[in-house]
Amino acid sequence: MTTLQLTPKLVIGRPDEPGGADRAIAYYRQVLGAEVVSRHTMGRAVVLAELALPGGSSLQVKDADEHDPGSPEQGRGVILSLVCADPDALVSRALDGGGELVFPVQDQPYGSRQGRFRDPFGHQWIVGTPLTMSEAQIQDALDAWDAAEEGPQDS
Repeated sequence: MTTLQLTPKLVIGRPDEPGGADRAIAYYRQVLGAEVVSRHTMGRAVVLAELALPGGSSLQVKDADEHDPGSPEQGRGVILSLVCADPDALVSRALDGGGELVFPVQDQPYGSRQGRFRDPFGHQWIVGTPLTMSEAQIQDALDAWDAAEEGPQDS
């Protein structure tokens, strides 16, 4: 196989609280414009739901269980990065749906308009426009930012 395709699967909730995946599906439909491709259950728990995102990528969600426990700390260490035309509108929908602002959307010195939010399930999302600078220009901008001691918020 010469092609790799990465599809994040987000574990939602705690094993003793099934139903989080369905709440996440509703949230991602509202915020991201996701469409449900498939949804499979065992009893009341969603074991796999695939959501298609505008532009062709996809995302999976599942309820926490004994194998994938999830927790209030879930999502720590992984940040999902989403490129879109209007990050202000997307972050606004995320907050309206119960998300929490981590960094406001603003023009970044490395050529993107970008911000960050945490969804109601603990996962962090960087949302921004495409980068408009070369790799060298991005590094120069980050070096200048670091030298000014402001430090990057969303790199």
